[in-house]
Amino acid sequence: MSNAQHEHAPLWRTLLAFAAIYFIWGSTFYAIRVGVLAVPPILFAAMRFFAAGVLLFAWQMLRGAKWPTAKEWQGITIVALIIFVGNYGLLFWAEARVPSGLASVVISTIALFIAMGEVFILQTRRLTAKLLTALLLGLTGVAVLSLRLGAPGEAPITFIGACALLGSALCFALGSIVSRKVTLPASKGVSSGAQMLVGSVQLLIAAALGNLRGFSLFALPANVLWWWAYLVFAGSIAGFTAYVWLLARESPTKVGTYAYVNPMVAVILGHFVGGEPWSIRTLIGGVFVLGSVILVTTAKASKPPAIAAEAEA
Repeated sequence: MSNAQHEHAPLWRTLLAFAAIYFIWGSTFYAIRVGVLAVPPILFAAMRFFAAGVLLFAWQMLRGAKWPTAKEWQGITIVALIIFVGNYGLLFWAEARVPSGLASVVISTIALFIAMGEVFILQTRRLTAKLLTALLLGLTGVAVLSLRLGAPGEAPITFIGACALLGSALCFALGSIVSRKVTLPASKGVSSGAQMLVGSVQLLIAAALGNLRGFSLFALPANVLWWWAYLVFAGSIAGFTAYVWLLARESPTKVGTYAYVNPMVAVILGHFVGGEPWSIRTLIGGVFVLGSVILVTTAKASKPPAIAAEAEA
C-alpha cells in the first residue's frame, strides 16, 4: 500500500493544505514578477529558497529531527535539481519576460504533464482519448497565448518565453514523479527544508555563471524586499511544505488540481494590483488550458490490470 493509504489526517488539515497551494501559490506569481524585474531572476530564486531552506531545515534539526542519510541526500539532490533549478529557475527567468497572469496560465499545464507521468512512468493510469484530448487542448491554449491576437500593442508570449514556461511545468511534474521513486527523509519538514537548501545552492551556482556585474542587493526597493519575505515564509515554507505533505497522502493528479485555481488568483492579482491587461487572447487561451486541466483532473485514474493486481498484493 502507498503512504496515502497508511496515513490519515483530519479533514481540516487537508483542506488547509489545499488552501495553501491554491491561494498562496496563486499569489506568488505576482510576487515573483515584482522581484525579477529588480533582481537577476536566477539569483532572486536562489535568495528565496536559501532563506526558506535554512529556516525550515534548522527548525527541524532544533526539534530533534533525524539528519538525512547519504542515500536520502542523494534523493534530495536529484529532486532539488529537477524542481528548483529546472522548474523554478525557468519560471523566474520566464517571468522577467512574461506577465505573471499569463505565466500562471501556461504553468497550469503541470497537471497535464503529471497525468502523462502517471501513464508512462508510474503506470497508474491508462492513456485514454480523454487524456489525449486534454493534452491537445492544453497545447492549443499555449499556442493561442503565443499568437498575435487581442488588444493592439499587447505583445503575446514570445516563443522562448512559452518554451521556458512549458519546460518549467514539465520539470515540476517530473520532480513530483521522481520524488515518489527516490529515497527521501520520512519527515516532510526535513525533506522540504533540505530540498530548498540544496536547490538554492544549485541556483546560486547557476546565477554565478550568469552576468551579475553591476547588481547590488543594497539598492533593492522596499516593495521587492516585502514580496521576497512573502515568497520565503508563505510561498516556500507554508506552500511547499503543504504540497509535499499532500503528495504523500493524495494522488499527484488530485494534488495537481491547484493548477486551475492558481491562474485565476494570479490573473486577478496581476490585473488589479500589477495593472496587467486582460485581452481576448488571454481569455481564449486560458479557457483552452484550464479546460484541458479540468479534463485531466476529472478523468478516471484507472490502473492497468497488472499494476492494479500488484498494488493490491
